[in-house]
Amino acid sequence: MTLPKELQRLFKEVQRIQKKMEETTKELEEKIVTAQVGGGMVRVTVNGRQEVLSIEIEEELLKPEEREMLQDLLVAGVNEALKKAKALLEEELAKVTGGLALPPGFKLPGF
Repeated sequence: MTLPKELQRLFKEVQRIQKKMEETTKELEEKIVTAQVGGGMVRVTVNGRQEVLSIEIEEELLKPEEREMLQDLLVAGVNEALKKAKALLEEELAKVTGGLALPPGFKLPGF
């Protein structure tokens, strides 16, 4: 039994999108975003898969009396970097899907 041409085209398109999403997942590992908070006193670097790669802290924040501020800046820095990585992910997904809305809760393979 053969599928109607329209359905065949749809399956091919789904396969193309799936392959492109797999490629995009790999590419996102190599894309990096950095967030700076506290006037650049804390820098957090995250890849496109939303994995924290590094946290850099200016030495003056390593004093015991600066502990609370450092903790606040770390939280702010990680959240800002993850926000940037999420925006990068959404931008890359939009390229793959051509603006096609994905179902709620959809995740790329490996995320």
